[in-house]
Amino acid sequence: QVQLVESGGGLVQPGASLRLSCAASGRTSRQYVMAWFRQAPSKEREFVAAIRTTTNYAYYADSVKGRFTISRDNVKNTVSLQMNSLKPDDTAIYYCAANAVYQGQRRLDYNYWGPGTQVTVSS
Repeated sequence: QVQLVESGGGLVQPGASLRLSCAASGRTSRQYVMAWFRQAPSKEREFVAAIRTTTNYAYYADSVKGRFTISRDNVKNTVSLQMNSLKPDDTAIYYCAANAVYQGQRRLDYNYWGPGTQVTVSS
């Protein structure tokens, strides 16, 4: 079992930056594919970004490509999401997710989830 806890959410103005972090604990002796999803009010949870284990290859949703950067620290068992040029449409609860192998960008492709952190972009 792996436990995930997000941090770093908050209220920012359009155009600002924010950095989310996710700390993994528990069975962290092996590395996991890590990902970020988000869910806005009345919308489905959607994929944001994912990062593989040994290669650190990253995947991004088209809506965040060029603005968001996912990274990981395998020593500290953390994954981060640097979010720049934030827009009101980025407002959502952001969830950290993990899975043993990369299977895709669907919600069901990830077995472990954090409780989420709220990001609000508003003037």
